[in-house]
Amino acid sequence: MNRQAKKPHVVWDPLLRVFHWTLAFFFFLAYLFESEELTMHSHAGYTVTLLILFRLVWGVIGPRHALFSDFLAPPGKVYTYLKLLFYRTAKRHIGHNPAGAAMILLLLITLLITAFTGMCLFAMEGSGPLANTFVSSWPGHVVEDIHEFFSNFTLVLIIVHVVGVLLTGLVHKENLIKAMITGEKRQDLDFPDNRPDEPHHGKNT
Repeated sequence: MNRQAKKPHVVWDPLLRVFHWTLAFFFFLAYLFESEELTMHSHAGYTVTLLILFRLVWGVIGPRHALFSDFLAPPGKVYTYLKLLFYRTAKRHIGHNPAGAAMILLLLITLLITAFTGMCLFAMEGSGPLANTFVSSWPGHVVEDIHEFFSNFTLVLIIVHVVGVLLTGLVHKENLIKAMITGEKRQDLDFPDNRPDEPHHGKNT
């Protein structure tokens, strides 16, 4: 009997889902109010910083699929996955796939740089947690250029991320956006694990 049953499997824990959508909201809030409303911009920026710090901690102590050790992959596996995705033959992953893992790492780095340089700019005006520290003496125009570059670069990465999510969902025939809302993804009975790009040598029973 060839029964290819599929059942929902909770992959993304509630805190991870709240983090994901809250981070997106506050990043865009900070980005849209960059010039018009500096108070809103700074509060949103501080919130982004706290969210990133939470994700770094959750990546060490959280449940399995939130852990960095569960999904981070070397560049070679990321390249292989992207190549196979282009040919629509990439393996499906229950958790983050190698390309998604690379994007998470990039976004964490760019968001941290954006948030830190933003706090440095406020410190130069005597505000924020870094006020009256050594960063106040840094060249303001250089820090501002870095802040603007990484905020724009983060926006580009988010667009690439969304395109990648849609493409991956198309190849694997699943709604990944819905999965990040409900926390559930289908789990094939013959594919219970999600170890990235490792051949399966299990015996057929």
